[in-house]
Amino acid sequence: MDFLPDPFRTILAFVVVLGVLIFVHELGHYLAARWRGVHVERFSIGFGRAIASWNDKRGCEWRIGWIPLGGYVKMHGMEHAGDTPPEPGSFRAGESFHEKSVGDRAIVVAAGPAFNFLLAAILFAVVFATHGKPVGSTAVQTVVAGSAAERAGLVPGDRIVALDGERIARFDQLQRHIQGRAGQPVEILLRRGDAEMKVVATPVARPDDGRGMLGVTGGAIEREKLDPFNAVLEGTWHMVSVSGQTLVGVWQMITGQRGTEEIGGPLRIAQLSGEVADMGVLTLVSFIAILSVNLALINLFPIPILDGGHLVFYAAEAIRGRPLTARTQEYAFRGGFALLITLMIFATWNDLTQLGVVRWVSGLLG
Repeated sequence: MDFLPDPFRTILAFVVVLGVLIFVHELGHYLAARWRGVHVERFSIGFGRAIASWNDKRGCEWRIGWIPLGGYVKMHGMEHAGDTPPEPGSFRAGESFHEKSVGDRAIVVAAGPAFNFLLAAILFAVVFATHGKPVGSTAVQTVVAGSAAERAGLVPGDRIVALDGERIARFDQLQRHIQGRAGQPVEILLRRGDAEMKVVATPVARPDDGRGMLGVTGGAIEREKLDPFNAVLEGTWHMVSVSGQTLVGVWQMITGQRGTEEIGGPLRIAQLSGEVADMGVLTLVSFIAILSVNLALINLFPIPILDGGHLVFYAAEAIRGRPLTARTQEYAFRGGFALLITLMIFATWNDLTQLGVVRWVSGLLG
């Protein structure tokens, strides 16, 4: 996309990123509905007037809306959940969403976030198999003049293999070992080119806290290509790890340990999409994977209107043996809608602030 001007490149990257995420999410709902015998009337990517549409042999309309900020799967009979009778001749008995058991409905709803998790794991696995998994290293990048490392004979490019006979693989292991040994000789096994050698260095104490200091910088990230099996395992585990880190971040925002300025909306996603697209396909794929995890988690939050809210309703129905009343669900959906609108306004404010629009308007108003 280098041949495109910056604004068009950002827009195109945003449409690609959001389109992939929405399509996979709605595809999860669609395939689960087909699996559980629910007829799907419409599969839409985007909202508003259709710029393209076609019907398949099963009677499902596939369409692309001109507003690329979401999508939906319209399942047969969803509008007849209450007492409203279906139109004569239009109802397909046995294929209506609300005719299915609570378990089947929960499967259909949960499939959307599940496919986003699956997409993230697959993308991470592809990256690890083709470009490699990021791993820390013990390669020395710079040596401080007059430091313990220089006196011991270390030079940039050396790779530290072991300290006092204990093998290390990451730079933070080197730091932990050295920090507790100020003034004590440390035997360093290092690899220089194809040869290994041993040197002895005596870390000096830092003036501020007395911890040992060797006088090197390093820890450059390297990539290790994985075979397909291990790439899938590591990709899945990395997806779980990113999910956990995201939930921790959300909890820190809720408890006030972290600022809420990190909450972003479509404008921030568009900006980041353009930036990561400039960094190459690898960065863009990783960005889509991370956003896919975030989309899955957001949809699983127990907020009415979102998939998580529907799952809470189904859990209540399974426990009570009957659905919640239509009035209860209506008020819950209103509250959920109000909460989502509030979050959207807040996220948009953050986006405009980050982009400098708020500062610009404030300047115009004096």
